[in-house]
Amino acid sequence: MADETAARPQELDAATLAFAARVFGYARGGRAQELEELLAMGLPPNLRNEKGDSLLMLASYHGQAEAVRVLLARGADPGLANDRGQTPLAGAAFKGDAEVVQLLLEGGAAVDGRADGGRTPLILAAMFNRVAIVELLLARGADAELRDATGLSAMAAAKAMGASDVAELLTRRSIARRDG
Repeated sequence: MADETAARPQELDAATLAFAARVFGYARGGRAQELEELLAMGLPPNLRNEKGDSLLMLASYHGQAEAVRVLLARGADPGLANDRGQTPLAGAAFKGDAEVVQLLLEGGAAVDGRADGGRTPLILAAMFNRVAIVELLLARGADAELRDATGLSAMAAAKAMGASDVAELLTRRSIARRDG
């Protein structure tokens, strides 16, 4: 009979839990220098919280470009999804931070990586009328024809959400490609 206590994870003490909370707070708050110091001492760059959010996911979602730079330079995985299937690029596209989107793409994030529900970063950006991010993603090769789990493309999502600027942009792009 196997030792059942060996299979159970150890409970963390209060000091360890407080340290972990502080580290995740550094990512959310853009405390790049503190993150750099901890990463240099051996903190895993893909450390994840109880929701599966990595340090990079938190920094990306909260628009912390310098923290994103530090994490990517220290080996954080730009494609590491959280427990809901959301990637850092999807989070940045949703929040509308073009600088973070650019950094993640330069760091190796998949331009058409799927988030929860099969939504690509382009679909998320289109839904919320994030014109600059839609343009950036398209310039980096995003496929405007991909559909999410419900069958919505970026164009259909933009129209459904009343994102008229993105719908117009995608229409112009589609016409140019057809006529080009």
